[in-house]
Amino acid sequence: MSALDDLKPHLTMPGRTTLSALPDGLDAMVLPEIALAAGAGGLMHVCRDDQHMAALEDQILYFAPTLEVLRFPAWDCLPYDRVSPSADILARRLAVLARLVKPSGKPYILLTTVNAILQRTVPQSLISQGTFTAKPGERVNGDKLQRFLIDNGFSRVGTVVDPGDFAVRGGLIDIFPPGATVPVRLDFFGDALESIRSFDAQSQRSIAQLKILVLHPANEVLLNAASIASFRSGYAEAFDGMDMNDPLYESVISARRYQGMEHWLPLFHGSLGTIFDYVPEAVLSLSHSTAESMAARQEQIEEFYDARKEAQQKQSFGAAPYKPLKPARLYVTPSEWQQLCADRTVLEQSQFESPSASAISFSGKQGRSFAAERAEAGGNVYDAVRQHTETLRKGGKRTLIACWSEGSADRLGTILRDHDLAPLVVAKDWAEAAKHDVGIVSMIVLPQEQGFETPELAVIAEQDILGDRLVRKARKSKKAADFLTELSSISAGDLMVHVDHGIGRFEGLKTIDVQGSPHDCLLLIYAENSRLFLPVENLELLTRYGSESDGVQLDRLGGGAWQAKKAKLKERIREIAGDLIKTAAARELKSGDILLPPEGAFDEFCARFPYEETEDQLTAIEAVIEDLGKGRPMDRLVCGDVGFGKTEVALRAAFVAAYAGKQVALMVPTTLLARQHYKNFVERFKGLPL
Repeated sequence: MSALDDLKPHLTMPGRTTLSALPDGLDAMVLPEIALAAGAGGLMHVCRDDQHMAALEDQILYFAPTLEVLRFPAWDCLPYDRVSPSADILARRLAVLARLVKPSGKPYILLTTVNAILQRTVPQSLISQGTFTAKPGERVNGDKLQRFLIDNGFSRVGTVVDPGDFAVRGGLIDIFPPGATVPVRLDFFGDALESIRSFDAQSQRSIAQLKILVLHPANEVLLNAASIASFRSGYAEAFDGMDMNDPLYESVISARRYQGMEHWLPLFHGSLGTIFDYVPEAVLSLSHSTAESMAARQEQIEEFYDARKEAQQKQSFGAAPYKPLKPARLYVTPSEWQQLCADRTVLEQSQFESPSASAISFSGKQGRSFAAERAEAGGNVYDAVRQHTETLRKGGKRTLIACWSEGSADRLGTILRDHDLAPLVVAKDWAEAAKHDVGIVSMIVLPQEQGFETPELAVIAEQDILGDRLVRKARKSKKAADFLTELSSISAGDLMVHVDHGIGRFEGLKTIDVQGSPHDCLLLIYAENSRLFLPVENLELLTRYGSESDGVQLDRLGGGAWQAKKAKLKERIREIAGDLIKTAAARELKSGDILLPPEGAFDEFCARFPYEETEDQLTAIEAVIEDLGKGRPMDRLVCGDVGFGKTEVALRAAFVAAYAGKQVALMVPTTLLARQHYKNFVERFKGLPL
């Protein structure tokens, strides 16, 4: 790009440069080139919000898969909140800061947001001084390792679940390092570290052997002797003395964590820095609308601070006192922001052409939207897409159609081929798409909300064709068994059911000595105050008692009553199963109409669904469509919580039945629900001959 050649001289000089005609999507192609030109100093790009940052990371890695991309998020709570940021967010922030403290000497992109860049960070000394390194074969004092973990913000638990957790079980120490996707297991023989293995937190199965383990602090607030002393003196200075009636103060000096204590972060560290301290030589890039987002955030910070100060003068019923620190101690002020940018190369992006002669134009523009064709009665959006791609290719532009997932790419590709869009091929990555002839339209998987065009390239987004795509992140599939897999899901006093011993009451986690070694166990109380210690690794033997707990009688430990209950229940299940088998056999003997989804039309109808189907939803849809094609009475119940997609299963079944010439009746319990479903059905079936 000639624009990049024009830009390179500006990267070595402080000052602001406008990058014009750089719409969303095209920036993901340009930013890696800027990062490579910037070298080891790096490129820090400020996104509008977390959603934009996550999408941009995926887009950059599509066009530049070998480039290191770091993502530094803001706390996921409001300014001056009473709740703490999530452990995952804190871990991700600290992992990125730890990476920045030790430069790799290679180009990289640091993605952050307006909220994150305005929020002050922990000092670099916290990261550099709080590092632990171990390799298999070395001698590691287990007690000192546990002390390090506690002093650096890790939480001791029965079973590691979240980043920042650690668990001790005899000669094994499980740790979930900040920034890691899976925990690691350290296997000791005495003080000798025999192995380090990553493992799956749910199944407990090993994944891979590791050659080295490097740990950094897991929390921005550390409750060690030095930080508590700093808090004590900082609190007295900020609020004119100590206050034992303040639950925050009382908890911290007692070395106990307090919900929301991160909002007094400067008191624990004396003073805070900024993200600029970690990237002193990085080029700063600002996405469009950053100035507006920054002004709104700074105004919000002031409003929340003023609200807390005002509330101090009023009595809050039942609420603990809240003494806010001044905004300048927690956040970058407007004047400080200007000073931070003054001696740095700053690139300001704009989606539009700039009249300024000093602006560098990348000649991009937002791609065409097919909203008019979607709204037109009797119009066909897919024919319009075919005609548009023909025009683009005649103009010598490489044409890509970007879809959200492989499934949506396959479905949309099938529909477009049915409408004679050819040649249309799937490209697994950008390198493959770039090799295709200009006359070939490439289907790619790229999370792009809107398409864009340059003189050489056109990207049509799935959303341009089908309308808004409300994409949900896929959930990890779980088995139907109701076994407990983590201690965080139960609390003292809960009734539990043991597979072999029956109903008992959970009293907490206890550490007992087994053959001279400490072992974490769950304590269950049974009738006559009998006690059962269940090792945490056998947690799958428990299920939560599923009914009201009032009046429930605990089983006797070692008695025969529980086994008698199980035997009686098994017999009752056999009787019910027998009745169900007879009913199913009678249904199999009856015949009915075979209803099959119409080819092409069914795919187009499915493409109107504005979500990415979940795994369970697809399973339910396929099962229902298969039932309709069997030619026998259906016997299927689809269960799911509110908002999990049951209506879409019914919509697709109704489409198949209606296209086969059948009438469809939808029965609902309330008039309000009938109106909602009527509106949904009218919207989804609009323009169809039904």
